[in-house]
Amino acid sequence: MMKAAIDLKSSKIYIGKGILSEIGVLIKKQNGGAKVLIVTDENVKKLYLDKVIADFEANDIEYNTLVLKDGEDTKTLQNLGQVCENAADCNLNRGDIIIALGGGVVGDLAGFAAAVYLRGIKFIAVPTTLLAQVDSSVGGKTGVNLPQGKNLVGSFYKADSVFIDTDTLKTLDDNEFCCGMAEVIKYGCIKDKEFFEMLEKLESREEVMSRIEEIVRKCCEIKAEIVREDEFDKGLRMILNFGHTIGHAVERMQGYGELTHGQAVAIGMVKISKASEKKGITEIGTTRRLEKLLIKHGLAIDIEGFDVDSIFEATMKDKKNIGKTMNIVLLKRIGEVTVEQISPAEMVEYI
Repeated sequence: MMKAAIDLKSSKIYIGKGILSEIGVLIKKQNGGAKVLIVTDENVKKLYLDKVIADFEANDIEYNTLVLKDGEDTKTLQNLGQVCENAADCNLNRGDIIIALGGGVVGDLAGFAAAVYLRGIKFIAVPTTLLAQVDSSVGGKTGVNLPQGKNLVGSFYKADSVFIDTDTLKTLDDNEFCCGMAEVIKYGCIKDKEFFEMLEKLESREEVMSRIEEIVRKCCEIKAEIVREDEFDKGLRMILNFGHTIGHAVERMQGYGELTHGQAVAIGMVKISKASEKKGITEIGTTRRLEKLLIKHGLAIDIEGFDVDSIFEATMKDKKNIGKTMNIVLLKRIGEVTVEQISPAEMVEYI
């Protein structure tokens, strides 16, 4: 059942079980006779596209679908063009809607297409993975990857609505579920000690799922609070990047799709915390608690053949670089972080 929405300026986030069977009613009520282009991937198509289509047909919503290959390597400029060309073929106008049905890849790509097609049309996110539900569908960051780095081309463009059906998490494989847990744990690290401590008490995926609506809502509330204060990533919002500078570099060096985003971020959080603990910035014992929680929820804390030089080179292409310095997010203690500007030479010490 659909729960009350979280307001995020011009966006509303709806969370509940079985929402996929209800979104047609609300879309029709909010948007009248608007046409819809549903962008999804091959895996999600098999699981949920028919359910969404049935609800749209029941509410007389005119729709078209575009099914893309699943995986991180779908986030390309070429596929961005494909979504925009498909929107044009469907004669979508500025009153019409692009809907992302799927995980973070589909959401980032379809959201970016909505931002640039006709210089901006309505966008609705229907995230079906834990990572997308707690993080990438909220806050309006959209974009695609380049061979040189992750999310180097993109736009801030918030969804008009985000519909989160927690029942979709039941069909995730363990690797994909763990990927989302990295971002869940990140929220406890950066903003909420009590939330982190609650996660420490959960011993399995089953126990996480028993409290999943509460967990997803808490993550969305934390992110919404941060984004309301810093929509365009110029200050406070930078704390959401904890673990991501090294994590994105690891993803690139491993090859997109070879290591999940969550696994890479988990490695990044541990690497940065170990270094900052040695420097006296992070409270002693914090990294060990973080490692234990990540391992409990199926996440790696290191990879074989971690090449410092290659990772350093990749971090230098990170979009958080500012001139000759870069911003890095460091834990002070669980629930509290600081953002520091460091030089490339100092970055080597953290890697």
